[in-house]
Amino acid sequence: MPYELNISVVVPLYNEEESLPELCDWISRVMQTHGFTYEIILVDDGSQDTSWEVVQQLSLTNPSIKGIRFNRNFGKSAALNTGFKAAKGEVVISMDADLQDSPDEIPALYEMIHSGQYHMVSGWKKKRHDPLGKTLPSKFFNRITRIISGIKLHDFNCGLKAYHNRVVKNIHVYGEMHRYIPVIAKWNGFAKIGEKVVEHRARKYGYTKFGFTRIVGLLDLLSITFVSKFKRKPMHFFGTLGTLSFFAGLLITMFVIGDKLYRQYNAMEVRDATDQPLFFLALVALIIGVQLFLTGFLAEMMAMKSQSSNEYLVVEKIGVE
Repeated sequence: MPYELNISVVVPLYNEEESLPELCDWISRVMQTHGFTYEIILVDDGSQDTSWEVVQQLSLTNPSIKGIRFNRNFGKSAALNTGFKAAKGEVVISMDADLQDSPDEIPALYEMIHSGQYHMVSGWKKKRHDPLGKTLPSKFFNRITRIISGIKLHDFNCGLKAYHNRVVKNIHVYGEMHRYIPVIAKWNGFAKIGEKVVEHRARKYGYTKFGFTRIVGLLDLLSITFVSKFKRKPMHFFGTLGTLSFFAGLLITMFVIGDKLYRQYNAMEVRDATDQPLFFLALVALIIGVQLFLTGFLAEMMAMKSQSSNEYLVVEKIGVE
């Protein structure tokens, strides 16, 4: 299908008033040099500085610069998801606003997607300019993500990525899942995922927003894996566990009853069933089995009726529908 533009650049930002003019000017120079039709979508995630005023001024000087402003800070995933919805380009490039991602990488990323070779391409900051407090957690979680997802990328969290428009229109990024967009894309059927070594520049303005929150990133990965596999069939998960637990409890109950009958028949000492630890184990297994089965049944009903939708409160827009 024909697209209105060659490239949409989606830039989530939070308190980046100093870097925005330089970033937008750099992106525009690259686009004009290569003859691309383009748009720059700046998504202000509730900045507390004058970032939105800067976006407004930039849009007056360049109609290709568009803006979306949240009423408060919802997080990077929300900003990306909203920017993706607004993107009109055949190829969508996401990059951070802090000038650590180089716009000079855009033409090569565009060609990798436009050629049809990949659905998405993730940047790999092979040579980083970050402190150990940021690089060590990244290496750990990149390794874990490679093992669990089966996707052979070195840097899942790199902000510089390229997607075909079909990808961003058919995935939903929420919570803190932006770290695992390649995983989300793969589970949605976009399996042609590539990687490109990109330049990583030292931060020029402001300070890093990174903390040790990535320690809980493994929980996000487990959530994606679970939801991707069982979102449409939760009974397969809860029902299977519930059935196994119920039958384990049933077998233990039969053993306890059989043991009592055997002792009575052979005139042996008979113990009360409630005096045996196995009795309580069987009771717990039966109860858990029933609860898991009912959980699966209710989840199945909800999956049939509900549509996943997270809407973020946008208070202003510039140049986007």
